[in-house]
Amino acid sequence: MKIERRLVLKTAAATLFAPALARAERTGAPVKLAMVEALSGAFANTGEAVYRNLLWAVERVNQRGGLRLPGGNRPLALERYDNKGQSEEALAALRSAIDDGAQFVLQGNSSAVASALVDAVAKHNDREPARRVLYLNYSAVDPALTNERCSFWHFRFDAHADMRMAALMAVLREDQSVRSAYLIGQDYSFGQAVLREARRQLGQQRPDVQIVGDELHPLGRVKDFAPYAAKIKASGATAVITGNWGNDLTLLVKAAREAGFDGKFYTFYGNALGAPAAIGEAGIGRVLAVADWLPNLPTAKSEAFYQAFRQRFPRPQDDYVHMRMQLMVEALAQSIEKAGSTGAVRVATALEQASVSLAGQSGSMRAADHQFQQSLVVGVMDRLGAPGVRFDVEGSGYGFRVVKALAAAQAEQPTSCKMQRPTA
Repeated sequence: MKIERRLVLKTAAATLFAPALARAERTGAPVKLAMVEALSGAFANTGEAVYRNLLWAVERVNQRGGLRLPGGNRPLALERYDNKGQSEEALAALRSAIDDGAQFVLQGNSSAVASALVDAVAKHNDREPARRVLYLNYSAVDPALTNERCSFWHFRFDAHADMRMAALMAVLREDQSVRSAYLIGQDYSFGQAVLREARRQLGQQRPDVQIVGDELHPLGRVKDFAPYAAKIKASGATAVITGNWGNDLTLLVKAAREAGFDGKFYTFYGNALGAPAAIGEAGIGRVLAVADWLPNLPTAKSEAFYQAFRQRFPRPQDDYVHMRMQLMVEALAQSIEKAGSTGAVRVATALEQASVSLAGQSGSMRAADHQFQQSLVVGVMDRLGAPGVRFDVEGSGYGFRVVKALAAAQAEQPTSCKMQRPTA
C-alpha cells in the first residue's frame, strides 16, 4: 500500500507540474543562467556536484511555473561552461556565456577564478551597458571579495573565510585536547586568507595553542601528500586547521591517516567529496567541518529537504547538497519577480533586499557589501547510527553530528566595502 501511495503521489505531482511547465515554455523565452565551473581536470568532481545542486534548484522554480513576469511566465535554463579550474578559461567561458545570451553567471569553486570574474564582469558592464550581467557566487570565500574588492555586480551566498573560521574557533576554543596546531592550505588567495585568519583567531581565543607548522602547497597539483603528512606527524600537532577542498583535502587527510596522525582536523570542507571515506574510522570524533547546513540538523523540515534531494539524485556518489545554493536560486527568482525584469541593475537592486527561506533555513542579503547573512553549523564526524547521525555522507558509513549552531547574527562580521553603484 505504501508503494502504491507513493506512486499515486508522484503521478499527481507530475500532473500538477505539467501545466505550469507548459505555460512557462509557451509564454516566454528561458532566462539563461550560466554555470562557469571546473567540469574537467583535478576538480571536475566539485563542478559536477555543484551542477546537481543548481539543477535541482532550477527544476524547483520551473515546477511551480517559472518566473512570474509582466509579459508572462518564463522558465529558468541552466547552461554549463567548463573553466577547467583556470582563470583564463573562466574568462573565455564568461565571454561565451554572454554571447549565448546569459544574464546571470554562477560560479564559486576557487576564489582565484572568482576574483578574475569580478573584474571581468565589472569591465564588461561598463563597456556594454545594454548587455550587463550579474555574478552570483556560492562558494568562493576569500573575504576580500565582499570587502576591499566588493562590486555592485557580485553577490556572495556563502559565508566568507573569516566567518567560517570564527565558527570553527567557537568549538576549538572549548576543546582542551588541542594543544598545538599545524596550519596547511592551498597557495592562492583563499588558502592564504584561511591561514592568516587562523593565526589571528588562535592568538585571540587560544593563545595557549602553539602553532607548530604553517604551510602552503600548490593548488590542485599535489598528487602525493605523504611528505606533508610526515611533517604534520613529526611536528607533534594535536590538530590540523585547513581550508583545503576537493582532491587537495581528500588526499591530505588520507595521507595523514596512513602516516598515523591521530590528532583532529578542523576543516572548512571535511564533510563531503570523498573526505569521510578517505579518513575512515580515524575520523570519528576527530574531524570537524563548518557549513551553512548539515543533513543531520535535528529538524523535520531539514530531514525532508535532504531526503528529497536523495530521491532526485539517489546514487551515493552524488550525495552532495548545499542549502546555500538552493537559497541563492530562490533569492534570484524572488528578485527577478520583484524587479519585474531581468535587467541587471533592477535585479541587483532587488537582490540587495532579498530575504529567503527554505526547509526551515533562511538568509538575507546585506546591501552594504552583497554578503549573504545566514546561520552556520559545525559538525563532528561519527558513525552512521550514532546519536545525532541519522544520515551518512556518500554511502561512506560516516556522517556529521551537529555540535555547534550559530545564528546569522552570531556569524555576521563587519565589512570594509565601499560600494560603487552605477549611476545609470
